[in-house]
Amino acid sequence: MKKIFILIPFLAGLMLTTSCEKDMDSNPTLATPSSFVLNTPALANSTYDLSHSKTIELTCTQPDYGFPAATSYAVQISLNENMEDAVELDTKYTTARMHVDAMEMAVALTQKLVDAGRTEVEFPVTTPLYVRLRASLGDSIGEVFSNVVLLKNVRTSFALPPVKTPENLYAVGSFCDWNWDRSVALAPVNGATHIFWHLIYIDGAGFKFNATQAWNGTEVGFGKLNSIDDAAGAGIQGSGGNIIAANPGWYLFVVTTSVKGRNVVYDAKVLKPEVYLKGSVMGGNWNDRAEGSMFTVPATAEEPFVSPAFLEDAAPDSGVRAYVKIDSYDWWKTEFMVFDGVIKYRGNGGDQDRIVASKGQKLYLNFATDTGKIE
Repeated sequence: MKKIFILIPFLAGLMLTTSCEKDMDSNPTLATPSSFVLNTPALANSTYDLSHSKTIELTCTQPDYGFPAATSYAVQISLNENMEDAVELDTKYTTARMHVDAMEMAVALTQKLVDAGRTEVEFPVTTPLYVRLRASLGDSIGEVFSNVVLLKNVRTSFALPPVKTPENLYAVGSFCDWNWDRSVALAPVNGATHIFWHLIYIDGAGFKFNATQAWNGTEVGFGKLNSIDDAAGAGIQGSGGNIIAANPGWYLFVVTTSVKGRNVVYDAKVLKPEVYLKGSVMGGNWNDRAEGSMFTVPATAEEPFVSPAFLEDAAPDSGVRAYVKIDSYDWWKTEFMVFDGVIKYRGNGGDQDRIVASKGQKLYLNFATDTGKIE
């Protein structure tokens, strides 16, 4: 009986050792290959017409990672065999046989040709195109590139969408601590969607503007302005890429956008920060820039613009009306009013609701926060 009891622990230990050895054998080690093969398509020497094709078929051998692995493939194209300027298509593939979307390739190729100096009128274009694959196991794990394959003749029509002027512009700067969440939206001139404006406090730190509320590389500073008309004498200049003023203060900043080729062009104008009242609160005076109708201009970014005291009650049918004047545009194309403590710009909207007020009250406006009040 004693021999049996001794033998049982021995056999259990032997089984445990064997199990561990099997577990160790089942844990594969990742081996990143130096390359893998992208097969040359049968039609590589023919013409691929991307405008009349749905897909381009590519096949490859699977990279040898030392074990069967779920591999992700990305397609890269270039006009040069060295692939130094390669652009990668967005779509990823999970099999060694890929049906590459011809339109996606056409868009990428068109952009490469435009970057190389081709204009839209020169299209359609037929060009040699170099292709390779980038394989990985997710992100950059096990990343490896295939050989380069030449597609001798690839024809594409102009595939880029039309360039349009931005629908929105936002300004960020020292007045809002460079925080996009606190940036201000420039208002479009009614009926002129390519022209934007806002009262901005410009100092030695300055500001930038962008079509989105983000640091995404498309923000516009001094160096990206096509021209600037410093009509107000602000001493506008560039510093660290920002638009700054040698004479800090409030200014009416106006941006005219246009399209030149494939680029959006920005022309700026800096005007005096003149804000005016109009209508019934001014005793029924509807003249532009009427005497005694201009707001006082604050000395700091934190203080509000303050209107003259209202000469009469604001009639319900006309209300309080405030505006800035830009070039020859009618005053109502650049008007605005305070609703529930927030400045709302007419922009491209219709006639704004009327705000009634009493004789002797004033309108207070903080353009750094787009807030205001009547009291």
